[in-house]
Amino acid sequence: MIPAYMHALVKETAGKGLTLKQVKTPVPGIGEVLIKIHKTAICGTDVHIYNWDAWSQKTILPPMTIGHEYVGEIAVLGPGVEDYHVGQIVTGEGHIVCGHCRNCRAGNGHWCKFTKGVGVNRDGAFAEYLCIPETNVIAVPETTPEEIVAFYDAYGNACHTATMFDVTGEDVLITGAGPIGMMAVGICRQNGARRIVVTDVNDYRLDIAKKMGASATVNLKTQSVEDAMKSLHIVEGFDVGCEMSGNGNALNQMLKLMRNGGKVALLGIAGPGTVIDWNDVIFKGLTLQGIYGRKMYETWYKMMAMVEAGLDLSPVLTHRYHYTDFEEAFAVMNSGQSGKVVLDWTQKEKA
Repeated sequence: MIPAYMHALVKETAGKGLTLKQVKTPVPGIGEVLIKIHKTAICGTDVHIYNWDAWSQKTILPPMTIGHEYVGEIAVLGPGVEDYHVGQIVTGEGHIVCGHCRNCRAGNGHWCKFTKGVGVNRDGAFAEYLCIPETNVIAVPETTPEEIVAFYDAYGNACHTATMFDVTGEDVLITGAGPIGMMAVGICRQNGARRIVVTDVNDYRLDIAKKMGASATVNLKTQSVEDAMKSLHIVEGFDVGCEMSGNGNALNQMLKLMRNGGKVALLGIAGPGTVIDWNDVIFKGLTLQGIYGRKMYETWYKMMAMVEAGLDLSPVLTHRYHYTDFEEAFAVMNSGQSGKVVLDWTQKEKA
């Protein structure tokens, strides 16, 4: 029996924080699926919304249930849904696209101009139930731990970035050791990278990057990338770069350290007014590729195939909380002393 009301974490008004409250349980329409949420993961986007920063103030329209990283089971199939069944373990693509624009029709839905984000432009997954279109549902093997599947959305960002260019036998520089950077290390290692160097200013996160397979980690407060390159015998520069930090200084350093003809995938969003030295791009013949979301749905196939082949994401998961302890969970995320943080929605009350 589906309850008429459910618990949800809501950005109720403009300002910092979230409210745990009762809201109406959504009812699936034609071609939609209602998912009973088991676990959710906190994304950097959720932290921005919690903190109510400048981006959130321009983007979020309260009241809004937030959250877009989740795993659960199908509770109700809307009219016309035939490819899934009640009780099936699923997650979902967080970008809901129009399906009719030029990019969607060409199989490039991740570039849809009319994208709506779950938990950003429409009610999200930090709730006991979530309603999404059937086209966004991703069935997952029940053998994969649910607490790992909970952050597959972020894993998809890492996968899209780290597989944008061929890394087999290549030397890779990853700037930014947040959870997506951590996972990118494992993906590059799984795909045969020769050397992987990761930079950040956070030793906690660099330690996890090391566990994920980094050849060297560099705390830019006290260490030098050039020294790491010398010790690893990287002579001409890095072949592939994955910019995850959104830091303009990190981006500029990456461009200077790329070999001629190198390729850079850009996921981090540098601030307005960020200046780069175009001499590094032009005269070195660099390729720069912006990354947004996940390829729909090729990235999802690669993600699950790599986990099936043995990619271990467990070092990235560092904290677990009951959803009623969300304040503590967001405090940990804000501290920077965490990897992925997962909320458990399987019980109304804490055990």
